[in-house]
Amino acid sequence: MRIKVENLSKRFNREWIFKNFTKQFNPGETYAIIGPNGSGKSTLLQVLWGQMQPTSGTIQFSNNEEVVLADEVFNYITIATPYMDLIDEFTLDEMIRFHFKFKKTHQNIPINTIPELLELNNSRDKLIYNFSSGMRQRLKLGLAFFSDSKILYLDEPTTNLDTKSIEWYWKHLENVMKQRMVIIASNQTHEYPQNCQIIDILNYKKGY
Repeated sequence: MRIKVENLSKRFNREWIFKNFTKQFNPGETYAIIGPNGSGKSTLLQVLWGQMQPTSGTIQFSNNEEVVLADEVFNYITIATPYMDLIDEFTLDEMIRFHFKFKKTHQNIPINTIPELLELNNSRDKLIYNFSSGMRQRLKLGLAFFSDSKILYLDEPTTNLDTKSIEWYWKHLENVMKQRMVIIASNQTHEYPQNCQIIDILNYKKGY
């Protein structure tokens, strides 16, 4: 899966969030979109996964050199963000089963083993409503890590995670990076590998 963007720009009212962003994202590579809070990292990420339309410019997805239509992109991607909703009325087991009605598991991981992979095995029957913020974030990350996809988008992935959970995040991120394109939006250097490709959003705010 490849993403090619040319002169991508996004404006809210009179404010340009970013402008003239051109980049090719290649399979098997990891990218970090960096910048301070409020600089537009999340907006760029949402444009790159197709949730938000750019003001101008083009974005094209291709798989094995075949163009992927915009309304089919969701079949190839997984997303984890702190602002992504979970269904509070579901238990952990119910949430996992519901999610994997729409996505295959990565490498045919058995669905009933996922709570253990999440290190939440003792919370299978616990309502999501009663999860801590850290448990919620680990669940969001796990649903993305353990889904079969070609592109993984992560927005501030270690939000609400404690030290042990950050170690869990890195163990699974390193495995995912070997097999997929990963795009991470972050202002924390511990959230992305130092040898990944860095995209500083401030470079697309200068001069206008």
